[in-house]
Amino acid sequence: MASTIPNPLSFWQEQLADLEAKGLHFRLRVLGGEQKPIAHFDGKEVINLSSNNYLGLTTHKALRRAAIEAIRTHGVGAGAVRTIAGTMDLHMALEEQIARFKATEACVVFQSGFTANAGTVAAILGKDDLILSDELNHASIIDGCRLSRATIKVFKHKDVADCDRLCKETENWPGRKLLITDGVFSMDGDIAPLPELCSLAEKFNCIMMVDDAHSSGVLGRGGRGTVDHLGCHGRVHIQVGTLSKAIGAMGGYVCGSRELIDFLYHRARPFLFSTGIRLPWRPRARPRSRCSILPTAKSCSRSSGQIPNSSNAV
Repeated sequence: MASTIPNPLSFWQEQLADLEAKGLHFRLRVLGGEQKPIAHFDGKEVINLSSNNYLGLTTHKALRRAAIEAIRTHGVGAGAVRTIAGTMDLHMALEEQIARFKATEACVVFQSGFTANAGTVAAILGKDDLILSDELNHASIIDGCRLSRATIKVFKHKDVADCDRLCKETENWPGRKLLITDGVFSMDGDIAPLPELCSLAEKFNCIMMVDDAHSSGVLGRGGRGTVDHLGCHGRVHIQVGTLSKAIGAMGGYVCGSRELIDFLYHRARPFLFSTGIRLPWRPRARPRSRCSILPTAKSCSRSSGQIPNSSNAV
């Protein structure tokens, strides 16, 4: 009698059944039409309280026009990895504009905020290094930490004293050290104690990295994020952000020193091994163009002078 061959995929069914039993299984809601406060999901008109389109820019008339113009002049895709033939003048213009907006030396755009976080953490650290991470950091940070193979120490959510304890315990760590936090945490919307964490990073010689995806466009002058909102310019070595939320499009970015960005060109695997992002608009297509979302650096000045650039870390 022939033996029954076990199904190697049966665990999918088992785990889906377990999710169903726990009330955790979900089905995708389908949006018909535009992402607006009043939208149509699954054929029904509803009030939409779940969108990341905070400022309503996904349907902004100027952005529509700029997107159409960018497709007309540059096509619908980059067509190559950016390190080979996929870096467009649009990429460079956008990156320069974001760097000015964030008051940093340079910027690189990734395919998403997730790849920006994961690719950066995995690039700058290795198995001999250490990561100090808030327990409620975004999944992209967690995955980047795992990919780096560094030792991970998790401190209690927004608990500066607990982070200080871990810093003291690992003060003599022989490798590089990274202190990383969300600026605004994605689920509860609370703000990180960034000034205090920056002080710990400075005291214990850590690279300071902030994921500002959920605060960009919301906090700080002109929506510059928690680094600006909490007065931490020059104290954060790596700022990560997204174009997929308040900006209303798609993509992520990393801002910092020119050396950091050059390093990521050579070591960030999502940048090296995936086709460059298709830009949904043409940054500063015309002088004084209304399709320019980000304010200029001039509007970021304080009475005491310009905001200093981030210091070098990598």
